Amino acid sequence: MVNDENVEFICLMFTDINGIIKNVEVPVSQLDKVLANKITFDGSSIDGFTRIEESDMLLHPDLSTWLIFPWGEEHGKVARLICDIYKTDGTPFEGDPRVNLKRIIKKMRDMGYTNFNIGPEPEFFLFNTDEHGNPTLHLNDDGSYFDFSPVDLGVNVRKDIVLGLEKMGFEVEASHHEVAPGQQEIDFKYEDALSAADSIETFKLVVKTIAKEHGLYATFMPKPMQGINGSGMHINMSLFNGEDNIFDDENDMLSDTAKKFLSGILKHARALTAVNNPTVNSYKRLVPGYEAPTYIAWSSKNRSPLVRVPAAKGKSKRIEMRSVDPTTNPYLAIACILDAGLDGIKSDYDLMPEVKDNIYEMSEDKRREEGIVDLPSTLHNSLKALRKDEYVQQSLGKGLTNSFFAAKNAEWARYQQTVSQWERDTYMSQY
Repeated sequence: MVNDENVEFICLMFTDINGIIKNVEVPVSQLDKVLANKITFDGSSIDGFTRIEESDMLLHPDLSTWLIFPWGEEHGKVARLICDIYKTDGTPFEGDPRVNLKRIIKKMRDMGYTNFNIGPEPEFFLFNTDEHGNPTLHLNDDGSYFDFSPVDLGVNVRKDIVLGLEKMGFEVEASHHEVAPGQQEIDFKYEDALSAADSIETFKLVVKTIAKEHGLYATFMPKPMQGINGSGMHINMSLFNGEDNIFDDENDMLSDTAKKFLSGILKHARALTAVNNPTVNSYKRLVPGYEAPTYIAWSSKNRSPLVRVPAAKGKSKRIEMRSVDPTTNPYLAIACILDAGLDGIKSDYDLMPEVKDNIYEMSEDKRREEGIVDLPSTLHNSLKALRKDEYVQQSLGKGLTNSFFAAKNAEWARYQQTVSQWERDTYMSQY
């Protein structure tokens, strides 16, 4: 493939604890070394990886992730391989989010299931850039949900993104303008958990690269502008055994296993929020009035709860977790969601009743009667919830848990110390 496609460089990609793509680029002259798992890098320089005295790490490429980027051919084509991180003693590095997801997938298979299928719905914003290519605060259009051109000025960008994704092997199902000005959504077909996490990371890279070619800046920040809807990344999920969708039931909305799986997600929902919504800005999206969930509940009839059960049957039967946003590390999020569901299957928690009314219109007393509790309202509160939930900490493993708390506590501390323009506008003249 290298020879046939005139590939000159290979990007060895991996992901840090924050879900940020990292890579070591090598010329094809190093291909034999790549395939022998002998490319090393300094792990102490990567957020959440390792101490400086244990810094040498090895990149083990997953050959099934080989693809060629549809851009940058002026110096020969560039291909990529997604890698797992190994220690120099030849064992997988437990602090690698991708290695950790593989661990939870093995746990699932040991319980008798073959696949956890994920269909993500990532949203993003397009901003105009200045003369230096830096993002401005001006969105690229004033379009709204499902608008058509000329109101939708992102249509050509989305088309190029879709074409680029398809060249790379994605099966894109739909693309459209989202509710907010400048907001876009592109949906691709569901895949097994590991492939889906890989695809989410690749998708972000493609979106940002092609937006830049159009003179625009793409951001997956959940709430870049106040007063409009934020960007989420709803996660559609289903559990399979071979060709059988374990969540499907001919005579009911969900199978008994699906109900148990759902009960596990709801049981651990507050702790999962720290992983699924890992930034200070994430919680500016999770507020009433902008279609994002703020309460722990489930329903098949409305979109106000945390989890929705779409009207589908057979292999399409699934549950949809609506709180997740695109700043999450997909390897961590999918691992923790899957493990929470497996806990529900093993522990047989009682599933709270379906909520059919609009939760946003309920009084506080009514919500209390229904057993509906709030999601954490800040990163600080979600970290407290994660601190109390030992099961979700085990889903991450000790190393990733410690690194996650260190990174996120530092982020919250920086936020607390920052004086915003809102504070100056509100208090300076008043006091």
